[in-house]
Amino acid sequence: MKDLSDIEIIESVLKGNTADYTVIVDRYKNKSFTMLKRMLKNEFDAEEVLMDCFMKAYNNLGSFKFESKFSTWFYRIVYNTALTKLSSIKRKVESEMQSIDDLDYLESKYSSEDYCKKELSEIVNKIINELPAKNAAVITMFYLEEMSSEEISQVLNISVANVKVILHRSRNLLKDIIQKRNLLKEIL
Repeated sequence: MKDLSDIEIIESVLKGNTADYTVIVDRYKNKSFTMLKRMLKNEFDAEEVLMDCFMKAYNNLGSFKFESKFSTWFYRIVYNTALTKLSSIKRKVESEMQSIDDLDYLESKYSSEDYCKKELSEIVNKIINELPAKNAAVITMFYLEEMSSEEISQVLNISVANVKVILHRSRNLLKDIIQKRNLLKEIL
């Protein structure tokens, strides 16, 4: 079953073999979870949203038109659900009138000892997590999930040119964070 394409599995699920959907879940859970953690910056919220995304995809498989890859369609669900969660979190924070001094938070987030103790991938993940949600999502899709600019544009429902602009800006933001924290030696 694992050797079948997404399309073959979806067709099987649509014919009534609902247990085959677990193969789709297994294929996409890790990458989707990584993207959600980067966007939501909270593991618990990422798990909750991921479950919602798989349920939405399952409940809407009948509307999948097979015009694009399943992964593109699914990542669009993931991205849009994460944005909805982010806006609800923002509304909740605003209603509670809580504020955080972002500058103090970012400056005190890491000590020089942290950099000595952490592996390169952990440092890079922390830096990516500091990016705004859309930037973190684009970096994750492009570099970690190896999606093309065209696929990302379909997921985000923006033009390929806009994807390239966001990717360029995200790289610049990463570069700025690395330079501000003198992390170049740590990463190289």
